[in-house]
Parts: sequence; C-alpha cells; structure tokens
Amino acid sequence: MTTQHKPVVVFALLLALIGTAYAGYQTSGKAEKSGTSTTTANGEKPHTATMALPAKTNNAWDLPPIILQGLDGKQHNLADWKGQVIMLNFWASWCAPCQYEIKDFISYQEKYAPKGLQIIGLGLDEEPKLQNASRTLSVNYPVLISDPANSDALLEAWGNPQRIVPYTVVIARDGRIAYIHRGQLDPETFNEFVVPLI
Repeated sequence: MTTQHKPVVVFALLLALIGTAYAGYQTSGKAEKSGTSTTTANGEKPHTATMALPAKTNNAWDLPPIILQGLDGKQHNLADWKGQVIMLNFWASWCAPCQYEIKDFISYQEKYAPKGLQIIGLGLDEEPKLQNASRTLSVNYPVLISDPANSDALLEAWGNPQRIVPYTVVIARDGRIAYIHRGQLDPETFNEFVVPLI
C-alpha cells in the first residue's frame, strides 16, 4: 500500500467505528416485548424479549425474590403485588431521564391504580438522595432501596447487564415479563405496551 492511500484507509476505518458506535447508542433505549415484533418511533425493529432472563425464565416469580426496604421505612417483597400489572422501574436520583418519566408515572399510578396497575420504583442510589428526589417529585407509589453494592447483580438478574437507567420491566398479572424498556419510557410506549395489560 502506498503512503498516499494510508490516510484514506485510516479515514474509512474511523467512519466505520463511528457508525458502529452510533448504532449501539441508537439501540440503548429500545424496547423489548415478549413474542412480538413492532417498530420503534424511528422505524427500526426493537429487540424482542423472547430470550429468557439469566435465570432461564421470563416469569418474575421464578426469579430470586426482591425483598427490600422502602422509603416508607418498611420492608417490602415484590411478590406482595402479585396479581396486579407491575411496572418495576429501576432509577437513580442523578438520572435526568428517570426524573422526566417519573412525572408521567405519577399520573399513570393515579389513573390506573383502581384498574390494577402498580408502579414500583427501585432506587439504585443512597437513601437520602432517593428520599429527596421522591419528595421533590411527589412520588405516589412505593420506592424500594437497593444497596448500591448489590445494584449491578440485581440489574443483571432482571436482564440489564449494561446497567442502563432508567430501566422498566412490566410484569403481567400472571407473572409473565411482558415488556422490557431501556431508557425513558414515553406515553406512546406506555399506551401501546402497558395499557392493554391492565
């Protein structure tokens, strides 16, 4: 290869790397739905949740139980809400997209709780910071506190080894994990994937 061609090859390699990185970024906020295929807002097909979670299941009640203290000072077991449609939302106080979607979640909880929707926040942060954010936003649903030392393992067990927040897992009334969303969950997505389960 001549010296003249080297800059062209290097430039082409840089373009390829940038394209790959951009494609990875574009998929980071995609949705996953069990057994179906749809398209996202930009026309791409989302990943599907037909794969089993690390525990080789797509049923929430087959996974190790989540038993954590809530911001109310009481211990809670996720299984306490069996039989309801559960939106399990992993978030942190420092995460701006988390706070944006929480504002919507508050209205969903108020509107759909009588029909069987239960949103559960799972805070991956220190308790005082979660308390402050929850109080500021006037969160009207339970917020459980995950010890930051155990958060990575918890996220991985629930299908999020990339540790993306916000991260929402929707559990149908029968315990089936019906929908997984990485990134901010907008109202259109909620109406399409969650409302039909309620």
